[in-house]
Amino acid sequence: MASDSSNLIATPPEPTTSPWRRQLVGTLFGQRRAGSADTSGSRGAGRGVWRALVRNPSALAGLLLLAAFIALALSAGHLFPGDPLDMVAAPFEWPGVDPQYRLGTDSLGRDVAAGIAHGTRVSLLIGAASAGIGLVIGTLVGAIGGFFGGVIDDLLVRVTELFQTVPSFLLVIVIVAIGRPSVTIIALAIGIASWPTVARIVRAEFRTLRQSDFVLAARSQGFSNARIIFGEILPNALPPVIVTASVMVASAILIESSLSFLGMGDPNVVSWGGMIGAGRDSLRTAWYLTAVPGAAIVLAVLALNLLGDGLNDALNPRLRERV
Repeated sequence: MASDSSNLIATPPEPTTSPWRRQLVGTLFGQRRAGSADTSGSRGAGRGVWRALVRNPSALAGLLLLAAFIALALSAGHLFPGDPLDMVAAPFEWPGVDPQYRLGTDSLGRDVAAGIAHGTRVSLLIGAASAGIGLVIGTLVGAIGGFFGGVIDDLLVRVTELFQTVPSFLLVIVIVAIGRPSVTIIALAIGIASWPTVARIVRAEFRTLRQSDFVLAARSQGFSNARIIFGEILPNALPPVIVTASVMVASAILIESSLSFLGMGDPNVVSWGGMIGAGRDSLRTAWYLTAVPGAAIVLAVLALNLLGDGLNDALNPRLRERV
């Protein structure tokens, strides 16, 4: 009995892994090494999430649309070599008139199809980069405030509210106007303006999870605060953040298009908003110059929103049972 008691004392219980964490790890890292703990549970959760995502027609449509845009962005340089800003043909050639320029040319004789392809690359790059910046800032602020609470939480909440009092688009315009309009500055400005939403979501998740059993077990083993925050609580708080990330990318694409439409985009690259702005003067005579890039924006934002709704259903166990 003495030896049994000493074994129990010498081997403290490991922190239990919550279903949220097994589900997230299974989704992102479905193929884990054989000796890893919770391998079967992670793979089962991952298969369940992907199965729910594929069975959802809206999510599947959004995933396929997004995959098509990504493929177009990656192959833009191969499909349309050269500078998309170069004048290659006569101006105002309508779509279908010249097989070499299937979507026509604009007022300066530039290929509209080349602009759409290269603009896809710019829009997705800015959307992903700005969403990443917003996720990093918002996750750090929300995690620190939600975990520690007290004065630190109050201070970070006030800073978050201060950013939320300023309209996001106005803040982006101010930052871009101060700096030189470029892809880097635009992505940074959108990321700085979009982090408060993520901070509030992460803070709410941390306040809910910081008293969970697996956190108390981690504390009993002497885990540091950083390990508890990033190794135990954060993986459980990520599913709603992942859903929010898809919406942030869609919002970033819209903001970048609006900036380019107003003439505040990067003049060295082609963007969908810039194409719409350049074609608005010829709206009556060449409406396709605004309709084609406008349709690209609509489809890209629609794909991300559909995918976000599908991820919400797939990562939420209660909603996944209905799919």
